[in-house]
Amino acid sequence: MDDTELIELIRARSNAMEPLPTDEQARLQALDDVRAVLFDVYGTLVTSGSGDVGTAEKSGKGAAFVEALAAVGLTFDGDGDLGVSHLIETIRHHQAANEDAEYPEIDITRAWHQLLQTEKLAGRVSGSVDLDEPDLDRLAIEYETRVNPVWPMPKCRETIDAFRDSGRMLGIVSNAQFFTPLLFPALLGEPLEGLGFDPGVQFYSYRFLQAKPGTFLYERAREAVVERGLEPEQVLYVGNDLLNDVMPAARVGFRTALFAGDGRSLRWREGDERVNGVEPDLVVTRLDQLLACVDDG
Repeated sequence: MDDTELIELIRARSNAMEPLPTDEQARLQALDDVRAVLFDVYGTLVTSGSGDVGTAEKSGKGAAFVEALAAVGLTFDGDGDLGVSHLIETIRHHQAANEDAEYPEIDITRAWHQLLQTEKLAGRVSGSVDLDEPDLDRLAIEYETRVNPVWPMPKCRETIDAFRDSGRMLGIVSNAQFFTPLLFPALLGEPLEGLGFDPGVQFYSYRFLQAKPGTFLYERAREAVVERGLEPEQVLYVGNDLLNDVMPAARVGFRTALFAGDGRSLRWREGDERVNGVEPDLVVTRLDQLLACVDDG
């Protein structure tokens, strides 16, 4: 399937989903001279059924595993939970092989390919398609949309449009897979570039095989904004996780906003020593609250 077909698949498999309420109170203040706003994706710009992309928990995913294989013409002869366990093992194997990364990421299509070859040899997977060349992109999306449904957060499009129209640079730093950028044309009707996101300020973990909470992606983002004439302190980074988002963004000099608008994805990381002393500049419970905090006036 090409990107247009994959976008249509995501759209067809997506349904409206409201964020879960939190008891958080917004903590807002005026931030001067914010010239760029960079966002996390899962749990920030979009609601996430599992709270993040690629969450490696097997509970309740067996049926989704079998259904996803069936959608691409494959049959799994066994308990779907076993298949999920093997997928998780394969993912962890790929992570462990990436010894150079502090927080290794994987390319999910490679993991699926290895898994299918293993299951084929074990006699657990068969089908009407060539097992050496299955549609791995479609398979990954068929599975992901079942286990981690997403939908735009309230005021997502309005907030993006307002920042773009104000002339601010927009960017992405996200734990992600190849299908993550496709969510935007699927659910908002425009590709990221059409929404105003700078194509050179989009950093996805799967492309570098490096993940948050490491600072690698944020360091690349800092280099990109500096190349465009900005200082790191002129960047506001918005994410839902104190460890994955606020801590590393602050370390590279960005100002930070913790999005606390969805109970599924809000991560204060209580008890985690890695976030001791970490405080976001803002806590927002709606995306559009960001607009007043960086108002030109």
